[in-house]
Amino acid sequence: MKTRKHQKKSLLNALTAAMLCVCMCALLCAGCGGNSGQGAAASNEKESAEGAADASTGAENAGQENAKDSGELREMNVVLDWYPNALHAFLYTAIERGYFADEGLDVKIRFPANVNDALTLVAAGKAEIGLYYQQDIIQAVANQDVHIKSIGAVVQSPLNVILSLADKNITSPKDLAGKKVGYSGTALSEALVHSMMKASGQDPDNVELVNVDFDLMSSMTTDRVDATIGCLVNHEVPQLEEEGFDVNYFLVNEYGIPNYYEAVFLANDTMIENEPEVLAGFLRACEKGFDDFQADPDACLQILLNNQNEENFPLSPTVEKKSCETLIPLMETEDAPFLSQTEQTWQENIDWMYENGLIDKKIPVSDVVADVK
Repeated sequence: MKTRKHQKKSLLNALTAAMLCVCMCALLCAGCGGNSGQGAAASNEKESAEGAADASTGAENAGQENAKDSGELREMNVVLDWYPNALHAFLYTAIERGYFADEGLDVKIRFPANVNDALTLVAAGKAEIGLYYQQDIIQAVANQDVHIKSIGAVVQSPLNVILSLADKNITSPKDLAGKKVGYSGTALSEALVHSMMKASGQDPDNVELVNVDFDLMSSMTTDRVDATIGCLVNHEVPQLEEEGFDVNYFLVNEYGIPNYYEAVFLANDTMIENEPEVLAGFLRACEKGFDDFQADPDACLQILLNNQNEENFPLSPTVEKKSCETLIPLMETEDAPFLSQTEQTWQENIDWMYENGLIDKKIPVSDVVADVK
C-alpha cells in the first residue's frame, strides 16, 4: 500500500538542487516567457504543464450558471497537492456554488503529473495557484532562490504523525528507542524524528530509520518496521482503522518541533506583484467555500465525492467523512481564521530548519509570505 502523503509530498531534499539548477538554466535561456523573475521550474516543465490532469468537472459548469458569462471570467489554474480528497472539499464547493465565478474567476483544478508540480508549475508561470507545503517553500526559496510565496494557510497545524500498530505500545517518542521507524528517505523526516527524540531526553541514534520509499503503511502492517513517520492523521489513520487495524499515533509538533502549516496556497512573485486583486478574490471565494464546509460538511463532502478521481484515487465515503471531522477544526481555530498565517509561525520554522541543516541560510519571512488581501 502506497500512502498518499509521501507520493504527493516528497520533499526531495529541497526539491533536489540538481533539478532546480537545470530548471533555472532552462528558464533563463528561454527568457522565462514573461516571468523572468521566476527562479525555477522543473526540467520537465513542459511535460508537466501538458501532463497535469485537467480536473474540470460539471461542478465548474454548475457554478458558472450562477454568475457571470464564462467569456468574462479570468481563467485560473490551481494545481493540487494530490488527487481530490477531503482537504479539497471547500474548493469544489466554491466552484459548484459559483463563489469563484462571483469573483470573476473560472477556476480549473489540475492534478499533479509530478509530485512537485504545485510548486514548479507556479514558479514557472504555468499555473496561477499551487497547494503545497510550508517546509518545501522555505527550502525552495532559501536553497534555490525560487520566487514563490505563500498567500494563505489551508491547515493551521501538522497532519503528519508517528503511526504504529497498537500492539507495539508506541505512544510517545521515548517509545521509539530501540525501534525501527519507516520513512520515505527525506531529510525532513529524519530531522523530525531526531528532534522529537532529543526533546524527550532520548538519544536519536537509538532509533533506526528505515527508508521504505512510499510503502509506509505496508511496511508497518507487515512488521518490517515498528512505526512510520509521514502518514496523515486525517487519511491513513482512518483508512487503517477501516481495514481493521488498531493503531496508535502522535503528532510531530507535540515534542520540540514548532507548529507548522500542513498545506498552503502559493503564487509566484510576478502574480503577487501584478495581480494581487485576483489572488484576493480567489481567497475570498475559498473562504465562502470553507464556511459552507463548516456549516454542512456532509453536503460539501458529497460535492467532493461527485468530483473524485476514481481511476487514480478512489475515495471511501466513510474514510473521507472521518477526514472531514478531523480537518475542519484544524483548518480554522479560535485563534487562527481560515487561510490566516503568522510571521511567528514562519520565523520559527525557518529557524528550526536552519538549525537542523535543512536550509543553507536564514531568510526573512517576507521572502516566503505575501499578504494579498
